[in-house]
Amino acid sequence: EVQLVESGGGLVQAGGSLRLSCAVSRFTFDDYAIGWFRQIPGKEREWVSCFSSRYGSKDYADSVKGRFSISADNAKNTVYLQMNSLKPEDTAVYYCAAEEPGDWCEGTMTYWGQGTQVTVSS
Repeated sequence: EVQLVESGGGLVQAGGSLRLSCAVSRFTFDDYAIGWFRQIPGKEREWVSCFSSRYGSKDYADSVKGRFSISADNAKNTVYLQMNSLKPEDTAVYYCAAEEPGDWCEGTMTYWGQGTQVTVSS
């Protein structure tokens, strides 16, 4: 079974940066969609970013566009989310999610990590 393990969360001041990692096991990286979501307690889960191998494309939520960047290192079976210019409103639990085969990131994706907390202080 595919397993996703996030890491890299923590506490950072506003304006700072963090890089989240998502280590993926038992994944062929052949035809897949992989992305990041975030959730604040009491609120709905929010899509943040997605990479589609089928379309060779990536996209971002408007709230993070220009500040966050998704990338993948297939040799390391790891997907990253580089987060720059962090704001207090970016505070959330961040989840990595994947679908294989898959074309885009949806809330109903099959595989999810356990989440990593990101806290941005003002």
